[in-house]
Amino acid sequence: MQLIKGTRRRVATTLILGGVLAVSVLAGCSSTTTTGTSGPKGCKKIGVLLPETDTSPRWEQKDHPLLNAAITKALPGATIDFYNAVNNKDTQTNQAETALTKGDCILVVAPVDATASAAIVDKAKAQNVPVIAYDRLIQNDSLKFYVSFDNAQVGKLQGQYIADHYQKYVTQNGNNNLVMINGSKDDNNAILFHDGAHSVLDPLVSGGKLKLQFETYTPAWNNQTAQTEMEGALTTVSNKLAVAYVANDGMASTVIAALKAQGLAGKVLVTGQDATVVGFQNILLGNQAMTIYKAIGKEADATAQLVAALSNGTDTSSLATASIKLADGNSVPSVLETPVAVDLSNIASTVIADGYVTKADICQGVPAGTDGIC
Repeated sequence: MQLIKGTRRRVATTLILGGVLAVSVLAGCSSTTTTGTSGPKGCKKIGVLLPETDTSPRWEQKDHPLLNAAITKALPGATIDFYNAVNNKDTQTNQAETALTKGDCILVVAPVDATASAAIVDKAKAQNVPVIAYDRLIQNDSLKFYVSFDNAQVGKLQGQYIADHYQKYVTQNGNNNLVMINGSKDDNNAILFHDGAHSVLDPLVSGGKLKLQFETYTPAWNNQTAQTEMEGALTTVSNKLAVAYVANDGMASTVIAALKAQGLAGKVLVTGQDATVVGFQNILLGNQAMTIYKAIGKEADATAQLVAALSNGTDTSSLATASIKLADGNSVPSVLETPVAVDLSNIASTVIADGYVTKADICQGVPAGTDGIC
């Protein structure tokens, strides 16, 4: 029996590389009307709103310190107020109001909810405060900039990894069943990951190479919910599964727990994303096939350069060299970094070489000699 949960939605995916739109001048701020130039000139008080702590360790372990270092380097004398909404959109709205009340004159927002966060942009605009959407898009055409990765490409890399390796698991397991555990539909990135993956996997499904048995979006990227979803999917397929597309490492870890309970850990191709220590441990142990490395330092640096340009009133056209369309058809000047697929073959040459993770961290609890890394 085929059970597919969740409605596929396509929004905000069109990318215009190389195009830079004119950035409007904020009323009441000191700046020129040159294309790509904007205010508020002289701002040194920055508010950074992060979305959560529970589904991925990246936000506090990576983004927070990297943004702090990058902004203070790019804009000497800057003070930064950090907030974390712990996955609550109302909390994030309240935190934005607090930041504005405290006088933060540039906001960097990684939204909990792409639509609900539009209210933050409106509130900021009313006080002539520009908003940079960080990592996740906000659906508001008053948004100043968007800094992230090519998130459709993230999904394509995940899907392509499946396309390149699924046959081994089909042969091994005697079935071609595919389950897809997507992220939260409130996060525009999750939709882009979904769409990117489907662009590669749909031809395999329509051609009968893989059989999509179960698919769902996972509210709030909740790891325990993902485990419950996988348990339901395994019941649907009578524990016969070849491939589990999972949108990030946190959910992959609990999906693996569900597989382990049925004696299937290491026998099913499991994807991930975020290049977490736990994700790499699962890869080294053979329970997860791959993850996606997004060099957050580059994302933080690009954000810091835009913050500094806004404060200094300098041209931004050489910084925001891409554009992404919103659901309403309007476009936002953007910086989009390049994601990288990582598996056993390139852990050492990517994340370890870059210092993103250490060998000591990812080898903790992993038997010595594992896969030539630990």
